[in-house]
Formats: sequence, structure tokens, C-alpha cells
Amino acid sequence: MAADRLKSKVSSAFKMHGLLLRAEASKFLSEALRSVNEVELEDVIDSIIDAVEKQPLSSNMIEKSAVETAVQECSRTCDETIEHIFNIIGAFDIPRFIYNSERKKFLPITIANYPEPNLFGSARDKAELFRERYTILQQRTHRHELFTPPVIGANPDESRSKFQLKTVENLLGSAAKMGEVIVLGMITQLREGKYLLEDPTGTVQLELSKAQFHSGLYTESSFVLAEGWYEDKVFHVNAFGFPPTEPSSTTRAYYGNTNFFGGPSTTSVKASVKLKQLEEENEDAMLVFLSDLWLDQVEVIDKLHVMFSGYSTAPPTCFIFCGNFSSAPYGKNQNQTLKESLKNLADVICEYPSIHKSSRFVFVPGPEDPGPGFILPRPPIAEHITADFRQRVPFSIFTTNPCRIQYCTQEIVVFREDLVNKMCRNCVRFPSNSLDIPNHFVKTILSQGHLTPLPLFVSPVYWAYDYTLRLYPLPDLVVIADKYDPFSISNTECLTINPGSFPRSGFAFKVYYPSNKTAEDSKLQNV
Repeated sequence: MAADRLKSKVSSAFKMHGLLLRAEASKFLSEALRSVNEVELEDVIDSIIDAVEKQPLSSNMIEKSAVETAVQECSRTCDETIEHIFNIIGAFDIPRFIYNSERKKFLPITIANYPEPNLFGSARDKAELFRERYTILQQRTHRHELFTPPVIGANPDESRSKFQLKTVENLLGSAAKMGEVIVLGMITQLREGKYLLEDPTGTVQLELSKAQFHSGLYTESSFVLAEGWYEDKVFHVNAFGFPPTEPSSTTRAYYGNTNFFGGPSTTSVKASVKLKQLEEENEDAMLVFLSDLWLDQVEVIDKLHVMFSGYSTAPPTCFIFCGNFSSAPYGKNQNQTLKESLKNLADVICEYPSIHKSSRFVFVPGPEDPGPGFILPRPPIAEHITADFRQRVPFSIFTTNPCRIQYCTQEIVVFREDLVNKMCRNCVRFPSNSLDIPNHFVKTILSQGHLTPLPLFVSPVYWAYDYTLRLYPLPDLVVIADKYDPFSISNTECLTINPGSFPRSGFAFKVYYPSNKTAEDSKLQNV
């Protein structure tokens, strides 16, 4: 590309982000990008702009030193790309971003002047937890085609098909009856039997006797789009719907290469051409998911023998084992029993050298495994229990619940929780089509952009770490390891699977193939 054209392209890209380059910065950047392939140029410029914006800038005039730092960081990222093929990201290592409504972008907590998260959260953390959930859904909803303002001079029919979001404050400030309006808010219950809609501006009582519920599981603490009319301090709801979901590709088009997911890379792995190529070429890569791996049951160990024997000629990339790891999880000898069970598992793995050398093993704790109660996110199983196993099986990782897996450009969230029945029990109104619960469930968590859209007394969360349960932007795969029947459902370019309880489902499990983003049902037959 000609030098002048390249210089113009770089300056235009920076201007689109509200940034101006000094002459020496523009010259340096043009020279640095001269050797870049035209196909990759746009992505590289975006990466550099992201790296510049992460620096503490005093103005929108960018100096040469800021550009040099950004180029060095991006070069280092490219060199490290091949090392970033497979990463396990614990909940406490996930980066936190705060949405800034003035700049209309997500900022790291360091730039947003937020304190580092603490397990012993403050009252502010509890308030911010719901405020952040609301803000993410609000900015996502405002972008949806149904809620964007009509274009000036647009067709009248198009203008009529648009909706405008109101706040609770708009309703409360109205002296007269207010006709059909739509409000985004959280369903809450301050007094038993009295449901209210809450947003950052206030609360309003709901009248639900004639409300129609669209598909989904409408629980307390979930955010809804409520359509209805307001009169005498009561919002009469005609219909409830969930905020519209948004594909990951659409979200990233607005926020560039920001790495929301976590991992060693400073920018999103989605931008890596090399990793995408590796992902597509490696058709043999597979991830095996099992849940409720009761290692104290002889039959479970026997079935693992059968599984490893079958996979010994073509070892999977990774086995992801989810708890509970004991069928009888309570008692004073629980830790010692689990330690011995892991020793038995190590014996089994060592019998199959190809799997022992080639496959990785990831362990996600269940709600009844040894650990600090039922609060999420849950830390890994204690080191003194797993030390012997890790020594014998070096490619093993004991991680948090939930956790994240990055394989090439794919983002995978793994969560071990019996969530489906819990959400059904806490519905404001149970769906009429109860045969379609998995679809209702998947639609709910993806629409909410959160793994547990439930009241904190039902599903406790460390207030300052609620962001670790977000599903935003949507990952490629969500694994909900639940004792509910196995299912695989694709929605908004995101696949959600449940491997089911390994012993309870007749030894069923799921196999995921990253090269074509498909999940396969598998089951070990009784011989």
C-alpha cells in the first residue's frame, strides 16, 4: 500500500475513535505498518488503537510514545499467539470492565476508578451488582433495531414499528393515566405476594392478573421488558418479555478487540487469524464433558476404564470433569475419601499412556464438594487434597466454578450447578409449555447475560465478583453441568449444552468438536 494512503487510513481509524495523531506518531505508525498484509491491516490497526486507549491518556491528542508502547504490546501479543492455543481461566482471574455511559464503552476497573474486588464486599458492591446487570442489558437493548430511534425522513410504517424505553421515574412522575409503555426493570418482591418492577430510578407496583408471559423462566431478580399502562401508582402489565439477545459478533463490532473473556492475551483471541486457522485445521480436537463424576463408586471407575480404552487410540484434547466427585459428600472423612478417590483415578489414567501424555484434565468443583459453602464463584478444591494427583498427572488443572476455557479463538464457559430446577421453582409464573423447559432455560440465561438470574438468597454470590458470572459478550459454548436431562440448544450463535449427571443418566456425556462447533451425545453402554 502506498505510504500516503496508509497514513490516511491510520489517521481515519484513530479519528473514528475520537483520537488525533501527532505528526511524528503518524509517521512512526505508517512505517511500522508498512510490512503488514492488507487483509490483516484493519485488525492490526484496531488492536493498536485498543492498546492506546488502555493507557492513561491526558487528552485525545496521541503522542509518539503512546503509539510506540501500543505497537510493542501488539507485537508481543502476535509472538505469543501460538502459545495461547489452550487456556483455563479461573473466575478470580477474569478481568472486570465497567460500562461508561458517557463514553459509551467498557473501561477496565483501573481506568474507571473502581476498587479492586474483595470477597468481603461492601454495601456499595451489592448495589453495583444489580446496577451493572441493568446497565449491560440497557445499552444492549437500546442498540436493538426495535429500540433505535427512527431515521429522519423514514417511512411512517417503520417509525410506528419502533419502541421507546421508559424508566420507572417516567411512570411515577406522570399525574395522569399513561397509555402503552415499555419499561426495562428487575422483578422484585419487597412484600410477599406483591411484585414490583425496579430500575435505578425507583420502584413501581405491578398488576399481573392479565399479564402474558413470553417464552422464558421469569424469576425474581431477572430483568424484563414490561409492556402495559400506568394508573393510580400501579403498572398494569399486559406482557412480559426478556431483553433481546445479541450475537457476540455484533457486540464486538461496537467494542473492538477488548478482551472481556480473560486469559494471557491483552486483546480478544477472536481477532487472531493464526489461531482461527489452527482451529479449523485441527479437526481431531475434541473436548469431553462429564458431570457428577462420583469417584467413590466402583461402577463409575469401571466406566472410565471403558471410556479411556475407547479413546486411547485418539486421545481427546481435554477431559472436563465436573463435581460432585463423591456420591455421599458429607461426613468427617470427606476430604480423606476424596483424596483416595483421586488416587484411584490417577491409577486408571496411568494405565493408558497415550491419554496420560496427550490429554489435559480439568476439574470443576460441584456444590457439595469440599469448600466454603454454596457461595459463587467457588474456589478450586483445596491443594492438600489434590497435590498427589497433580504430581502423578501433570496435565491436570483444578479450577473454580464457574470457569472459562479458551481454545484457539473459541470461548467456553463451564458452570456446575443444579440450576434448571432451581429456576423453575422460583418462577413468578411457570411456563404453560413445561415440555420445553431446556429452551426456556437457555433463552433466559442468554437474555439476562448472566448464569444465575436469581435472588441472592436463592443463589448467593460474592457481591464484588458477580461479574464473573456474566455471559457478555456471548461465548461460543456454555456448558451447564446440571443433573437435569442432557440437552444441546443453539441460540444467538451460542451453543448451550448439559452433559447430564454421568451416573444418573446411564453414563451419558458430551463431546464438543471446536473445528465445526458441534456437540455430540455419547453414552457408555452396559456390557
